[in-house]
Amino acid sequence: MHWITRFSAIFSAALAMILLSPSLQSFSPAAAIRSSHPYADEFKPQQNSDHSSFRESPMFRNAEQCRSSGEDSGVCNPNLVHVAITLDIDYLRGSIAAVNSILQHSMCPQNVFFHFLVSSEIQNLESLIRSTFPKLTNLKIYYFAPETVQSLISSSVRQALEQPLNYARNYLADLLEPCVKRVIYLDSDLVVVDDIVKLWKTGLGQRTIGAPEYCHANFTKYFTGGFWSDKRFNGTFKGRNPCYFNTGVMVIDLKKWRRFRFTKRIEKWMEIQKMERIYELGSLPPFLLVFAGHVAPISHRWNQHGLGGDNVRGSCRDLHSGPVSLLHWSGSGKPWLRLDSKLPCPLDTLWAPYDLYKHSH
Repeated sequence: MHWITRFSAIFSAALAMILLSPSLQSFSPAAAIRSSHPYADEFKPQQNSDHSSFRESPMFRNAEQCRSSGEDSGVCNPNLVHVAITLDIDYLRGSIAAVNSILQHSMCPQNVFFHFLVSSEIQNLESLIRSTFPKLTNLKIYYFAPETVQSLISSSVRQALEQPLNYARNYLADLLEPCVKRVIYLDSDLVVVDDIVKLWKTGLGQRTIGAPEYCHANFTKYFTGGFWSDKRFNGTFKGRNPCYFNTGVMVIDLKKWRRFRFTKRIEKWMEIQKMERIYELGSLPPFLLVFAGHVAPISHRWNQHGLGGDNVRGSCRDLHSGPVSLLHWSGSGKPWLRLDSKLPCPLDTLWAPYDLYKHSH
């Protein structure tokens, strides 16, 4: 059995090197290792946000064919690609790895503008980001006040889903400057292994948001029996073809969002949830209630999700079939915690090359 473990580790490391090669940024998961094994220990979130905890990111610069990012014109420059991501103490290591992956795989990294959403310790987090990415000038920190949404949050199946910052994506249209008309929202537990501009250029048509949809998933399970049996609610999806989509990767038309006041629509469903208990998960169901059936479909390659495993402690997940542009460790397990425990899942080694935490590995 020992030689099998060694072979698995070598194979996973080789696959990670393939992902890092610019000429092989997208690959067929048929070449990936496909196995599952249990890990036994509980993992504690990494809490250290000291500047010295992270090493400086590798150098990055625009290719010659890139249009000028026009740094003097700031956030309103039309050549910018806008990416929003949260900075939370428990997930900070993941956020930094996500940013690093985007910069390393972008042909025009200096044209990417990062909108960082925080709910505490804004000065310390901004200082940490600037010291880790000293060449990154296109960034801004936005404070999201927890009280904005605190009274609307209901208990969930996982405590992490109850954190106010998890709902900041609902308020991007209010937080970001009016001149920002489109944004890519990304969770903190993912890495991008393709040029982010490809996702940015996704056509949304008449839709407000775009995301990979999973129409084979059991959509009914995202709501309680009370929801489906109540005449006030069960007609919500009438005339729609609702499919599950993961809100950790979305392209959002902020101009349309503001025009149709979608934040208020989401808040309305959260108010109903407080009184009626129509779902069990956190920020996802209100998005499904408002947008499912009205989502611009994006290729599944842009959200190979579920790699964190399900709620059964010890489970590892495999890749879905098809090419890969983004790897997403949604679920209860996070790659940095499993790697530190020395009991990683096979695909966690694909996250490791982007990790800038000094004491890792």
